[in-house]
Amino acid sequence: MKLNTRDANAYFARPDAGKTGLLIYGGDAMRVALKRQEFLKNLLGPDAETEMRLTRMSAGELRRDPAMLLDAIKAVGFFPGPRAALVEEANDNIAKILVDALADWQPGDAQIVVTGGDLKKTSKVLKAFEGHKNAYAAAIYDSPPDRAEIERMLAEARLSPEADAMELLSDLARAIDPGDFRQTLEKLSLYKLNDSTPLTTDDVAACAPTSTEADVDDILHVVAEARTGDIGPVMAKLQAQGVNAVTLTIMATRHFRTLYRIAASPGAPIWGVRDRDRAQRQAKSWGAAKLETALTVLTDTDLTLRSAGQHAPALALVERAFIRLAMLGAQR
Repeated sequence: MKLNTRDANAYFARPDAGKTGLLIYGGDAMRVALKRQEFLKNLLGPDAETEMRLTRMSAGELRRDPAMLLDAIKAVGFFPGPRAALVEEANDNIAKILVDALADWQPGDAQIVVTGGDLKKTSKVLKAFEGHKNAYAAAIYDSPPDRAEIERMLAEARLSPEADAMELLSDLARAIDPGDFRQTLEKLSLYKLNDSTPLTTDDVAACAPTSTEADVDDILHVVAEARTGDIGPVMAKLQAQGVNAVTLTIMATRHFRTLYRIAASPGAPIWGVRDRDRAQRQAKSWGAAKLETALTVLTDTDLTLRSAGQHAPALALVERAFIRLAMLGAQR
């Protein structure tokens, strides 16, 4: 059976030990690994490996020794509790082994948990799990975590953010890798140890990764201060560093949203920025009306980047949008 994103997240949080198996697959290996880690922890508990209730194997190992998987799911454990056999990096080279294991599975056997890359719709592995009445297949997409998933992760970390801090965390989740975001929450959990007060924007700023943001800050200020001639060289530097086009757009949207908030509500508290005086100057120079237009340009650019029919170089599209914004900001 196929799980959509919402149902998959709910299932990862509360697995069913009576299911035959689960396939977790997607193009981003880090996201797949995090979901696999979450699922196994909730299915087996924290001591599964020390209690030998989890057997791990790679697709290569299984191909060399096809009996490994069946032996693992049929083995009787020394410790009570649910068991699982994990097969990583699965592909169609081991499809028959997986199909046979799914067919031989009986209630009481270890659950078959499989991870894979960006499997095609025609993949035999994918079809085996989607077509099984007692197994699931869940695709992990490259989209950032939604608010519900962020709230769940915060609850696990025992963090209770203020509204402004929650918005800042949502922006951060879209701008950095999922592994980095989870590490940020772990740092925040330690940072707030024995502190029962709500999480603030200053707390988030103290623990958030700064290297990527610091690099991107350069281009954001260049655009917001209408320094059109500097855009090309700074973009070339960012491209050499491997900065992602979608990340640039998300962080630019975050910056211009902050400027709009300042321009639309003069005197209101300013949060989520390193240099508040500089942000106030930029917001005053733009004005709320032009900032609305800027946010529309950035939203359109983000949608274009995520469109399946988009073939133009992604960073070139972002650079063009930044030049357009800088020219808009220079208008008086």
